[in-house]
Amino acid sequence: MRNPFVRRGQARDRGPAEDGGEDRDPGREPGADRDRPGAPERRPARRRALVRSLLAVGFGALPALAFPAPGLWWWAYLALVPWLLLIRTAPGARRAALDGWLGGIGFVLAVHHWLLPSLHVFLLPVSAFLGLLWLPWAWLVRSLLGGTPSALRAAVALVAVPSGWLLIELVRSWEGLGGPWGLLGASQWQVPAALRLASVGGVWLVTLLVVAADTAVALLVAAPGLRAIGVAGIAGCALVAGTAAWGVGAPRVTGTVRVALVQPGVFGGADGAERRFDRAEELTRSLAGQRLDLVVWGESGVGADPAGRPDLAARLTALSREVGAPLLVNVDARRSDRPGIYKSAVLVGPAGPTGQRYDKMRLVPFGEYIPARGVLGWVTSFGEAATEDRRRGTEPVVMTLPPPAGGDGTPPPLVGPLVCFESAFPDMSRRLVRDGAGLLVVQSATSTFQDSWAPAQHASLAALRAAETGRPVAHATLTGVSAAYGPDGRRIGPVLGTDASAAAVRELPLSDATTGYVRWGDWPLYGALAVVGAVCAAEGAGAFRRPGSAPRARRARTVRGSAGRPGH
Repeated sequence: MRNPFVRRGQARDRGPAEDGGEDRDPGREPGADRDRPGAPERRPARRRALVRSLLAVGFGALPALAFPAPGLWWWAYLALVPWLLLIRTAPGARRAALDGWLGGIGFVLAVHHWLLPSLHVFLLPVSAFLGLLWLPWAWLVRSLLGGTPSALRAAVALVAVPSGWLLIELVRSWEGLGGPWGLLGASQWQVPAALRLASVGGVWLVTLLVVAADTAVALLVAAPGLRAIGVAGIAGCALVAGTAAWGVGAPRVTGTVRVALVQPGVFGGADGAERRFDRAEELTRSLAGQRLDLVVWGESGVGADPAGRPDLAARLTALSREVGAPLLVNVDARRSDRPGIYKSAVLVGPAGPTGQRYDKMRLVPFGEYIPARGVLGWVTSFGEAATEDRRRGTEPVVMTLPPPAGGDGTPPPLVGPLVCFESAFPDMSRRLVRDGAGLLVVQSATSTFQDSWAPAQHASLAALRAAETGRPVAHATLTGVSAAYGPDGRRIGPVLGTDASAAAVRELPLSDATTGYVRWGDWPLYGALAVVGAVCAAEGAGAFRRPGSAPRARRARTVRGSAGRPGH
């Protein structure tokens, strides 16, 4: 029966249960405070929302501690748990999406905070944009783990939540979005079981294992009635890691190669580049008589194209002849045979430049070129953005080394060069190995970020590339960190830190084994796409609905107003 004291079209007063359980003042007109902006009872709700937002940002930043320099690799298996628990308690899909976005912002800011000298304040909008990638992941988490999940939902979450995270890594691995820096699996670069896993499915497979472990722990904490599934998930992760550690053998060693890493150190001032070259020359000369197969300089170690500077070419040739080994130098200059500035790996032998040259193909956004420079060119007035765009190379190059003087006749391995940022891309090193490279060389310079986490993080990526491809990797920088890794991803010898100005010789094992990753490529990514697609289809078809539950009915809409709110 209609209340005679309420006019037609006027909303009736709702009880506490219908109005969110709020306490009412009997002497206050019902609904008055709801209509007044800044009502006192709204302030606690807004305060709670603000606290929740700050927690989302903080929880999203936690995984950064698993990467170098902190290097708490074990933390990666727990780091996502607080964020997962926060998202699953979201009161609605919209709040879950906000938690995902804010957590994504926190993740990007924490993992890329060292970019501040280059991006300056623009790191904030960049992080806000990239954080949007976590929106659908948050919806997926809440859909499968929210409330009291069924056993089926919990079991599906152990596979679907890691797959959703992996698709985020796939999208942000595009060069235009900054590239694959901070992939969660890369935090496991010094864990032998993870490296063996990477040899099967690349860093992608390691990421899946890490996020699956986080999801299992979240189930243990959040759903006491489903602890058996959480335990099963942890046991499954341990079984996968154990199988990789003991069931996937290290690549068979077929020989060795002796590589020298030359790291001149930091030289500032107007004549810094010239003094750095002189120091690299001095360090290289000290290597004479050590029976080397290759000497590697860091990125941008040569400031002019030797092809257009006969004096410079003669100087490098004499140096190569003196140490009895070819030099792989890196030129950051205008090419003599075409317009534009290129970053190029150039091989110089005892007989002069060999003519073998690799031009960097994947450039760092803002650091080496400005996307849409006509629109965003003004950012060069802030930070250290590129004042002129570098040009891109067109194809990878595998180089043939001249045989060492006095050798035993065994041909040296083919060399696959990568320049700095490119060592973050698993597909590039895989392509070089499929083209025949027996040794991968990374030439890098991180002097802009000398006192940050970046140098150590960058050097650690070479371990993943070595394990994925079954080939040794030499990572040489101008100012540190320089390091070398065997074909199993194990580091060979100590690193040259950011405080060192030195040269180091490393005897690296060679292997001709073909790893699973080289053979099958990025198959975990395709599996993740299939899993997420299947879960979305099943959710749409109602496959995860509790037995006996009916689809939620749509609220009726009145002729004059909105659903369930006549007159509004």
